Amino acid sequence: MYQELKVFFIDGSGLSKDALHIYGGLAIYLATRLLLPRWRWLAWTLVLLAALGGEWLDMRGEHLRGDLQPDAAHWHDVWNTLFWPTILLLVERWWPPAATRPRRSKAAAVEPSGEDAERRLEQA
Repeated sequence: MYQELKVFFIDGSGLSKDALHIYGGLAIYLATRLLLPRWRWLAWTLVLLAALGGEWLDMRGEHLRGDLQPDAAHWHDVWNTLFWPTILLLVERWWPPAATRPRRSKAAAVEPSGEDAERRLEQA
């Protein structure tokens, strides 16, 4: 069933298998970060588990068919799945949290001009 689902996604999307690994890893990472914003490592760990689980299922299917691929091909898929979530995990460390970012209000962005601006200066 796993192989059928995989073929369905490859045929239906028109993307390569490598591209699907990249998009799948990003989707899992970003969905977890949106649902659990404080759990960066959990999001990355879920991507790792999905990549390893998917490759285990691939190897199991290949073994049953008698068509086992070399280990390098499987590690390539794990690498593709984990690359961008790993980059995001490392870069997020330096992003300021949303609570500490300065917020712009619309009232502060609008500055009076013309006579009103001169009146403020005269009143000061």
